[in-house]
Amino acid sequence: MTEAPLTDLQTRVLYRDAAVLVLDKPAGYAVHGGVGKGHNLRPLLESLRFGLNQPPELAHRLDKDTSGCLVLGRHRKALARLGALFADGKVQKTYWAVVVGTPKDECGEINAPLRKLERRFGWIVVIDPKGQPSISRWRRLGQSGRSSWLEVQPLTGRTHQIRAHLAHIGHPILGDSLYGRGTADLLADCLHLHARQIVLPQDGGKPPLTVTAPPPEHMRAALQACGYDGSDVQPPP
Repeated sequence: MTEAPLTDLQTRVLYRDAAVLVLDKPAGYAVHGGVGKGHNLRPLLESLRFGLNQPPELAHRLDKDTSGCLVLGRHRKALARLGALFADGKVQKTYWAVVVGTPKDECGEINAPLRKLERRFGWIVVIDPKGQPSISRWRRLGQSGRSSWLEVQPLTGRTHQIRAHLAHIGHPILGDSLYGRGTADLLADCLHLHARQIVLPQDGGKPPLTVTAPPPEHMRAALQACGYDGSDVQPPP
């Protein structure tokens, strides 16, 4: 799934200062180019220089079909600092997901190690006691008759962690054809996973920087069915 084709990214900038830029990444765009990946953000980063000699660089990654908060460093020193914050687990990441069914509890923690499994046609991550430690916390924000709106905070940063963990507890994300097999009757045509908010520590005793991304258009109907009223969505600056 890809939203409307982009010519530049300036209208999707959520926050910018001298060192950091936070982008509302569209679903359907890979953060890096590659064979068979289709649309990617790399050639569009030139439009985000805002007076600097070089375009910003990615401080972390989001899956191609995940939308929302994507952090970039605007120069080498900023990028090194951001990289260390992500590597040390000091960045708080919050996602919204619409999942199949309704968890019996209001909240929970998924502690399930993950291992990358190579296959003939690509790869997948699987639950494996010998895999990398992987922990996700979640709470239910709303529900409809057949789906639920969850807030998820990954305490570790494994590839496909949220997707694999939610499928592991029996509630795959709508639109997840990779981890949601067997629930095709409820799967949407695109992944309902959104990087809702990011909290970055700042130097000099400043309070943490909190940036929030509005949910993408393709998730609105499913969120509203689960009780989301859209009151926190602000028009672009």
